[in-house]
Amino acid sequence: MTDTALDGIAAAYHENGWVVLKEGIGEQVLRDLRASVRRISAMEREEVVCEKDSDVVRALHGCHRFDQVCAALVRHPRLVGLAEQLIGDRVYVYQFKVNVKNPQVGQRWPWHQDFAFWSIEDGMPEPHAVNIAINLDEVHELNGPLTVLTGSHRLGIIRAADQPERAAGGDWHEHVSADLTHSVPAERAAELAANHRPAQLLGPAGTISAFHPNLVHWSSDNRSDDRRTVLFVTYNSVRNAPRNVTRPAFLVDRDTTPVTPALSV
Repeated sequence: MTDTALDGIAAAYHENGWVVLKEGIGEQVLRDLRASVRRISAMEREEVVCEKDSDVVRALHGCHRFDQVCAALVRHPRLVGLAEQLIGDRVYVYQFKVNVKNPQVGQRWPWHQDFAFWSIEDGMPEPHAVNIAINLDEVHELNGPLTVLTGSHRLGIIRAADQPERAAGGDWHEHVSADLTHSVPAERAAELAANHRPAQLLGPAGTISAFHPNLVHWSSDNRSDDRRTVLFVTYNSVRNAPRNVTRPAFLVDRDTTPVTPALSV
């Protein structure tokens, strides 16, 4: 990816709070990632989270810590270069997760901002991080795509006037379920949508997108017959490490060593 292309991507990202890249991940990398997700989903590990009152897999966490394919992905030069360009600093992997919405049963993610969790729960000083998403399946309008409110990343952490400020702590499972602890009320999101254009991050398998930690977003239930699996790597500035991390290491990586891009993929 050329410097000029990266500059254009960065400009769109900082203006809108999100961007979808024209060039996706390679086919071999995509096949390898899908195989790893299938393998990990069959494991009985704390990192494998299921839908509420179900044995259907909802999400996988911290896979780069124990899976070679995922460990290689976070060093992919396209991802690392993009993260460094958007953040403007060297980066490390703060979080790695795969959100799976199985056909007809995959549940929603309520309106929220990721930085609310990272700030309140972990003590991350500033939203100097970026979420980079890779579609492992085609994401279309009917299988629960990510919907974002364009430009909402410039509003800071949002709460309704009558919503009490939530303290840190509690069960970390509430941070990865359909009943999120730090959410944006649906009524408030509807108000914001009047001035912040809703956009769905759609695309075929392999599509790469990026969005800001303060961007207000949600995704609906998957009521289609198509699985929707999206992998997220969150890179954080090496100078923005959280100060009070108590959540499990597979949710918040303690290793703040700068990522060295792989020489080849």
